[in-house]
Amino acid sequence: MDEFVVFGVLLAALVLFITGKVRYDIVALSALLILTIVRIVPAADAFHGFGHPAVITVGAVLVLSKTLESSGVIDVLERWFAHVGQRLTVQIASLSGLVAVLSAFMNNVGALSLLMPLAARAANTARRPYSPYLMPLSFASLLGGLTTLVGTPPNIIIATFRHEAVGEAFGMFDFTPVGAAVAVAGVIFIALVGWRLIPSRRPQSSLSDAIDISGYMVEVRVTQNSRFAGRLVRDLEELAGEDVVIVGVIHRGTAYGAPSAYQIIDVGDVFIIEIAPEDLNAFMLDTGFALEMFRDLRSDVEQSVEADDVTLLEAVVMRNGLADGNTARSMHMHAQFGVNLLGVSRRGTRRVSRLSQVVLQVGDVLLLQGKTESVQNALPSLGVLPLAQRDLQVGQPPRRLIVPVSVFVCALLLTIFGVLPIHISLPGAVVVLLVSRFLSLQTAYQAVNWPIIILLGAMIPVGEALETTGGALRIAALVTELGDSLPAWSMVMLILVITMLLSDWINNATAVILMAPVGLGVAAAIGAAADPFLMAVAIGGSSAFLSPIGHQSNTIVMGPGGYRFGDYWRMGLPLDIIIVSVATPLIVLVWPLGV
Repeated sequence: MDEFVVFGVLLAALVLFITGKVRYDIVALSALLILTIVRIVPAADAFHGFGHPAVITVGAVLVLSKTLESSGVIDVLERWFAHVGQRLTVQIASLSGLVAVLSAFMNNVGALSLLMPLAARAANTARRPYSPYLMPLSFASLLGGLTTLVGTPPNIIIATFRHEAVGEAFGMFDFTPVGAAVAVAGVIFIALVGWRLIPSRRPQSSLSDAIDISGYMVEVRVTQNSRFAGRLVRDLEELAGEDVVIVGVIHRGTAYGAPSAYQIIDVGDVFIIEIAPEDLNAFMLDTGFALEMFRDLRSDVEQSVEADDVTLLEAVVMRNGLADGNTARSMHMHAQFGVNLLGVSRRGTRRVSRLSQVVLQVGDVLLLQGKTESVQNALPSLGVLPLAQRDLQVGQPPRRLIVPVSVFVCALLLTIFGVLPIHISLPGAVVVLLVSRFLSLQTAYQAVNWPIIILLGAMIPVGEALETTGGALRIAALVTELGDSLPAWSMVMLILVITMLLSDWINNATAVILMAPVGLGVAAAIGAAADPFLMAVAIGGSSAFLSPIGHQSNTIVMGPGGYRFGDYWRMGLPLDIIIVSVATPLIVLVWPLGV
């Protein structure tokens, strides 16, 4: 009976994971609480998942990745990339290979965020669309994570499952023989063929065009000195032409969409317009309008302008960052971070609402303004990734690169040589960086993706409940039945494919937590070794290439790249086929089935 309750809870959770109606950490926590209330998960063990070695390790990896990201490595990469040249195939191969190498030792999203500005500059310099660069970059970051223990959370989780199953966890480079071969094959495919399968976009000359946005939603106020005060909206439309779209007007406190051409413009009216950043200054000069900001912020902004220390930056909203689901006003953006929101671009939608009240979503492109230092500090806090920057230095001076990298390498060596387990050495590295002041406590806390930590901590007991109630064995028996007449290696391939499909629709860590017990059950049912099945789950869990929702990297690039939901499978499906073709024989070769 208990196993059917677990199945019911998991089915409901999967539906919510896929639809995205409720954030995944809330879904996972709810599933855990339900199973605890019905006493399937003992109350004393309900939250032991938050102290699980996998959760501790993932948290430490996120912090160390952020430290490396802000250490000045971007400056080194920029100098190297300047010598790559302008050929698109070479640029994509270089960026894809580079992000794959970085992803082997740091968080995938962190590696992606490092190279997105480089990709943007490459596209702008060559006057190419942005779309051929971003999806290959995202996919390659996932491939790179396959190669080492710390490359991606699924590998860390699988290592702990192996420890529980056979008494010894996978080592740092146990994933490398299979993972590296898959990554190399995948990057070669992406560089030579894959990017050509992405729907072509019209070449553009600016970043705002290249990321397929028509402009920013900006608020402008009619001033006493404006020559349009007392005139008709039609007169303003004639001046604006096709470069400016009047989306709405706030007249005497009331918002109106698509105002009448014969409406009289009053002093104090606030127009919501859609305009490209490069056209905004000319429009303001022609009309005499003033850029509308929160009144209590205007003096601060004027002071920063007078100080000639203002930066404009375009950034994309990341999933589960502070900006995701919040408004500029609710975040107290300027009061807390010293940054102004000047515009919001959301592909395909226009909203007649105050800019400060727009609920930001994943993929929105924000036009941010503020002092250089304030903007730098605000990016990780807000959970946004920079796309293009004007007069903004990314990262710290290169001299700060040596110590963080050295500490990280030492931590890895301690694990490789068996001195300390990974869940001790990496947190130890974090402590060393904190004590040596190469990492601030605030940055460390901000670097941790808390929804992911909650997801893992909650789903680990849920996955254990699937195992202890016999649910995993029941699913394993069903899978074994399906492949009853097939050779043992085909069962490895079947587990790999099922995990891949599952990870396309739910968080990959969740997919691994659910599929690892099933893989172990199948191995036991056919009398095979556990290792090849665990490795198949690890590879499948990080192969979310068919949709934008399976992995955060895919979600991040969707808006800036101008991709549609159906664009992902065009490159993702053949890539999946290559991964299955390469990984299956290598898994059974490196990790014999023993049957």
